[in-house]
Amino acid sequence: MLERQLEERIFSGVPQIGQAMRSSVIRHIAPEMLALLLIEAGLSFWLCWLLIAGATAGASLDHVAVQHGAVVALVAAFTSFLLGAYRPAAFARIRSLVPATALGGLLAFSIAWAMLWLLGPNLEMIVGRDPMWPTKIFLAWIGALLALRLVFQAAVRSRLFTRRVAVMGGLGAAAGTVAAIRTGHAGSFEVVPLGAEPWSAAVSLDLRASGVRTVVVPQSAVLPTTGWGNVELLDETGFWERHLRRVDVEHLVPAWFSALDIKARHQLWEPVYRTADVLTSAVLLLFTLPLMLLVAVLIRLDSPGPVLYRQERIGKHSAPFVLLKFRSMNCNAEARGPAWAQQHDPRVTRIGAFIRRTRIDELPQLINVLRGEMSVIGPRPERPHFVGQLAAVIPFYGERARVKPGLTGWAQVNFPYGASVADARAKLSYDLYYVKYHTPILDLMILFATVRVILFQEGSR
Repeated sequence: MLERQLEERIFSGVPQIGQAMRSSVIRHIAPEMLALLLIEAGLSFWLCWLLIAGATAGASLDHVAVQHGAVVALVAAFTSFLLGAYRPAAFARIRSLVPATALGGLLAFSIAWAMLWLLGPNLEMIVGRDPMWPTKIFLAWIGALLALRLVFQAAVRSRLFTRRVAVMGGLGAAAGTVAAIRTGHAGSFEVVPLGAEPWSAAVSLDLRASGVRTVVVPQSAVLPTTGWGNVELLDETGFWERHLRRVDVEHLVPAWFSALDIKARHQLWEPVYRTADVLTSAVLLLFTLPLMLLVAVLIRLDSPGPVLYRQERIGKHSAPFVLLKFRSMNCNAEARGPAWAQQHDPRVTRIGAFIRRTRIDELPQLINVLRGEMSVIGPRPERPHFVGQLAAVIPFYGERARVKPGLTGWAQVNFPYGASVADARAKLSYDLYYVKYHTPILDLMILFATVRVILFQEGSR
C-alpha cells in the first residue's frame, strides 16, 4: 500500500539520479526495502558519531566523527545488502532474522573496524580515552539494528507493506499469475477479484478507497484506455516483469522479442562488460589458485579419473563450447546417458559433494570467461542434450542464448537447482527477464546475491 509513497520520498530531492538509474533501482529492489536500507545507514552513522563524541569528551573531532560514521554506515549497508538482509524473505521468521542480523553486524563491524584503523591515528586516541568504546559501539549498533528490523518485521506481518492487487474478471481469469503471486510473493501481495464491469473513473476511485493500487488485466482482455486515475493497470506480462521480476513465459509472443533493444545495449555496454569479465576472472583466478590446487589434489586422491571435467555446452547465439569444471562425480556417472543431478545423487563423490555445495567446482569456468565463451553473469549454459529436449516442450527456450552464459545469473539467485521441465520453465522466466533488463546495476545485485547463495549454500546439489 505504501509502495508509491515510499518510492516518491526516497527519490525526491535527488535530481542527480537519472531516470534510467531510478527506474533500474526501483525495478529490482522493493521500495520498502530500499527505505529500510537508508534508515539503517542513517542510524549507523548517528550511533557512531554519538559514541565518538562521547568517547572524546568534547574534543574537537567533528570531522573524525563524520568520517568514521560514514565508513560504518556504508559498510553496514553494503554488508547487510550482500547477505540478503533487504529481501522480503529475510523477514519471514524471527528465528532466522536474529542470527542473520547478528552475523551481518559482526561481519560489518569487523570490516568497518579494520577500515577505521587504516584511516589514521585518531582512533587510537578515542580508544585511549574510552577502552570500552569498541564494545559500546558494537552492542549499540547490533541492538539498534535488531530492534529496527523487529519493528519492520512486525510491520511486514501486519501487512503494512502488502500491496492489494485486483484481477479483472475474477481470479480464475489470470490463474497462472495468481498462482505465481501466492507461490513466491504471498507476503508482498494480496490478490482480490474484480468484476468485469466497464472501466470508469468511478471504478478507479472505488479501488483506491479499498486500498487497491494495481489491477491485473488478463492477457485475453483489452486494457482500458481511459479512466485509469492513479490506479496502475497492467496486463499479465507487464505485471510479472514490473512486480514479480520475471517473465510470464506462458503468454509470450514473438513480438515481445522483436521489441528488445539487445543490439543497441550490446554496442553500448559490451566493452564495459568484457573489461569487467576479464578483470574479475583474472583476479579471482589469482586469489583462488591455491584453493584450486588443493581441490585438484583432493579430487585425485578421492577417486580415480581426471581432475577437470570437460563438457559441451550451448553459448551465445547457440554456439557450442567446451565448459570446464572440477570433476564432482564418478567417471562412469553417465554410462546410461545424460541425467539431471538429484538430491543426494549417488554419482557424486565425497569431495564432489563438498565442492558442489560451496560452488568450488565452478571455479575453472573462469578460464571460459577469459576466453570470451562465458561472462561472469548470465544464464547458466545448458547441455545440447537438454536444450533439445527443453526447446521441444518450452516455447522460446532457445531465446535465453541471446546473451552470453554466465557463472551465475538472475535465475540462480532466485530459484533453486532445476531438475525437471517445470523447473526449467520457471528458470527461463528469470533468464528472459535478465535478457531484457540486464544492466550494470542488475549485474551488481546478482553478484552480491551470489555471495549470499554461496555462504548459505542455497539451492546446491
